[in-house]
Order: sequence, then structure tokens, then C-alpha cells
Amino acid sequence: MPTIALVDDEQSILTSVSLSLESEGFNVDTFLNGIDALKALESKEYDLGLFDIKMPKMDGNELLSKVRASKIEKLKDLPIIFLTSKDHEQDEIIGLRMGASDYITKPFSQKLLNERIRTVLRIHANRIGKTENIIENKNKFIRGDLILDEEKQLCFWKKIEIELTVAEFNLIKSLAQYPGVVKDRNQLMDAMYGDSIYVDDRTIDSHVKRLRKKFRSYDKNFDQIRTRYGSGYSWRD
Repeated sequence: MPTIALVDDEQSILTSVSLSLESEGFNVDTFLNGIDALKALESKEYDLGLFDIKMPKMDGNELLSKVRASKIEKLKDLPIIFLTSKDHEQDEIIGLRMGASDYITKPFSQKLLNERIRTVLRIHANRIGKTENIIENKNKFIRGDLILDEEKQLCFWKKIEIELTVAEFNLIKSLAQYPGVVKDRNQLMDAMYGDSIYVDDRTIDSHVKRLRKKFRSYDKNFDQIRTRYGSGYSWRD
């Protein structure tokens, strides 16, 4: 059973999330601050970390930085999911560039969190099991300057790696597979989250906005995701 380090300064979140995860078969250790969490991470074997970003003493980004800089080899590749508030987009971007695997915004569905954890653990297992270079990997999807490594869930644009969340990767894949085909928001929801989880239309629009921003931070001329007003979105070759 995977063991998770859950770090949050709100006791109510530690209690509710840990109980839910344990009912799904995970082992969970909880910590109210990053200092205690770091000590435990360095002394015990964990499969994944769930870090709140905004915490006193040591915030999630600082904790992640110390984990990645640790001399303990196992921590350098430990998958981390951030728990964030909706108005902390810059913190999320910094965290992803530092090596976080994903983030989920509060308040969140416990069912969605469970699925994100399973997905991140599966991707991590694939990555450490296969070390071939993305350009040499046969299990890749290529569309023009876009390369998607589906096993490792890595995204490259013009041979530059773009840090994407699981949901963002699924969104890009859904659009790029069928250039010019308009995908409505319901289709994109299913591609990103599956048909068992509902999110509202604004969530899709927010993901698209973030994706454009990420790609344009490396390529200011990126214009592959087209808005079809009243219909949805499509990929432009």
C-alpha cells in the first residue's frame, strides 16, 4: 500500500483527507508544518507527498525546494501534489517548475484527489522504470512541434519541456489528436477528468487560459489552441 505524507496547517483538512485516503487503501502520515514533515521525509520511506502551499514556518514551495535539494537520493524524485487556493496561480507555476507533479485547488472533491494520486503514482512508476530519451521513445504522440510522451506524461514544444498537470496533459492530447475538430466543453471535461467527475464550464476555460500562458512563456507566437465561440476549442496545425 502506498504511503503518503500529507502536510497542511489546517487540522480539519488533515483529518478528513487522511480518513478518506486510508479508506481507499493508502497509508497516511499527517503533519501540521513543513519542518516536521521534512524530518519525517528524510527518515521514512514515502511514495508521494501532498503539500499545502500556504503554511507558516515553511511553506509548500520551500518544503519542495528542500526535498529536491536533499542529499537523500529517494527524495529527489518523490512525486509531489500541491494543495492550493484558487488565487495562487503564480505559486502553482513556480511549484511545477521546481518539480511538483500536479496541483489541486481547494475546495476539492476527495474523489478527484484520489484519482489524481493514482495517476501521479502510475506515471512516476513508468518514469523510473523507463529512462529512454523522449526523442528516442517510440511511445510518443507527435503533432508538428508538439511531442507528448504518454507513458511518462511529458510534454515538449519545439523540444522544450512544458510542465503540465495531469488534467492539462489530457486536455492538450484531446485537442491535438484531431486538428480542426471543435471539442465542446463537455467532451473536454470527459477527456480531462473522466465521465464520473463533473466540473463547470469555467474550469475548462481556466485550464485553457493557463495552457496558453505556459506555452507562450516559451514561445510568444504559440497560437495552436483556438477558441470557437459558442462551441468550444480546437487545435490548429
